Parts: sequence; C-alpha cells; structure tokens
Amino acid sequence: MDALTGGALTGAWELHPSVSLRPEPFGALAYHFGNRRLTFLRHPDVVSVVRALADHPTVDAALGACEVDERRWPSFHRALATLAASEMIRPRTSAGDDEPVQEAC
Repeated sequence: MDALTGGALTGAWELHPSVSLRPEPFGALAYHFGNRRLTFLRHPDVVSVVRALADHPTVDAALGACEVDERRWPSFHRALATLAASEMIRPRTSAGDDEPVQEAC
C-alpha cells in the first residue's frame, strides 16, 4: 500500500464509500458492502477519528482535531493501519485533498 510507510498511514484518508458505520454503545460496527467484512470499532474515539479523516489532510491532523492525547496516537495508527488493510478506510483521491478543513470532531 503506497500510503502506508513504516507502519504509519501518510497522506489524506477517508472512510471507504462502501463502508457503513452503525453506532453502538462500545463504538461502532463497520460493514464493508464490497468485501463483506465486519469490523468492530471498540472505542468512540476511534469512530470519531475515522469519521474525521475525510475532513483533514493527514491522520495526525484528524487525531489532533479529535483531541486524542498524543500518547495514544501509536495505538490509533495501528488501528487505522488495520482498517486500511481491510479496506475499511482508503487513501483519499478526490479533488481538494490538499486543503485542510480544520473541523473538530
């Protein structure tokens, strides 16, 4: 995957358009209608970051906007890399990728 270097996601990312998130008390269920994978997002903070990815130029920008403590970023990077490997999130390729939106979660 070209946007995954050294175990960290680089560049702009977004929730895959074939993925639906269903809110749950523990976080959310993510279902990919294309590959039929079901993934548990086990914390509301992860759900917030996944939803915010499309609004920010990098994963780190989304983590910062969602006010995730920087000490937790390595675990979020691992979780997001797993979501990328299962095609739940994908590199953003649409127009306007380079413009930061700076919205909070």
